[in-house]
Amino acid sequence: MRVQRRRFLQLVVGTVALPLTPRVSFAEDYPTHPVHLVVGFAPGSTTDILARLMAQWLSQRLGQQFVVDNRPGAGGNIGAEYVVKSPPDGYTLLMVPPAVAANDALYEDLNFNFVRDIAAVAGVVRVPNVAEVHPSLPVKSIPELIAYAKANPGKLSYASAGIGTPSYLAGQLFNVMTGANLTHIPYKGDGPAMADLIAGQVPVAFATMIASIEHIRAGQLRALAVTTAKRSEALPDLPSVSEFVPGYETSSWFGIGAPAGTPAEIIDKLNRETNAGLADPTMRVRLADMGCMELSGSAADFGRLIADETRKWGKVIRDAGIKPQ
Repeated sequence: MRVQRRRFLQLVVGTVALPLTPRVSFAEDYPTHPVHLVVGFAPGSTTDILARLMAQWLSQRLGQQFVVDNRPGAGGNIGAEYVVKSPPDGYTLLMVPPAVAANDALYEDLNFNFVRDIAAVAGVVRVPNVAEVHPSLPVKSIPELIAYAKANPGKLSYASAGIGTPSYLAGQLFNVMTGANLTHIPYKGDGPAMADLIAGQVPVAFATMIASIEHIRAGQLRALAVTTAKRSEALPDLPSVSEFVPGYETSSWFGIGAPAGTPAEIIDKLNRETNAGLADPTMRVRLADMGCMELSGSAADFGRLIADETRKWGKVIRDAGIKPQ
């Protein structure tokens, strides 16, 4: 009897141990083939630019290619849903845009809940938006923009990277707080929006600094103010919108997510390598030159940011009665 009992216990321990060994090995070896980093916006958008920077870094660090996969549309929801429905194995990731914090309140027919269905991996950066105009528009400050918009009701439009994106919400918040009544023109990312703004097809935008800064420096766009409460070190002479519109504040933030259920060991590995990238001196200089502030921290830190921002923008959207156009 004693021998049989000992044999039984050995079998049980062996059965429990079997699935653990390949999982640990899988996490240690990850990745063993290319990883797709999905971007829910067009090439050239802020999300796309940051995704390519991080994909290059992670490819170098982890020895497998991280491929940027653009799936634009519906304010980033098409890309997000694709990742939600992908296997939770670490080979399909999402470059998380700030639009996800607004989409839950803006869209009533989403097939997923972002906070529940996407596991936070790592924050990457926080970025100011810039209130900017085409040089042909006869305004050089926020007060002049407000005055011009009110003197020409319904005639001024602003470009955004899509409904629910920070450039859209920044414009809507500006309308609510100033009565400027700028008409929203949505695009499938910052790239197409910037192209039309530079061409003079649309006169105003509240785009991210990443998408704007080189065009501002080249004189293709006239910057009026940043949307953060404080001025940006990248453009220190530029005032903040809040200096003229008290209480106005918004910014963009970005990170990496994975399908819920992705092994914690893989999330931890990706988090460590992402934070290593943000600490790299060359990467830090490059990001700072684009006006970015690093958003390093744990996966849990990024998860809390997503949840907090979702509550914040959900309340703003519902209280202001903002609807998709």
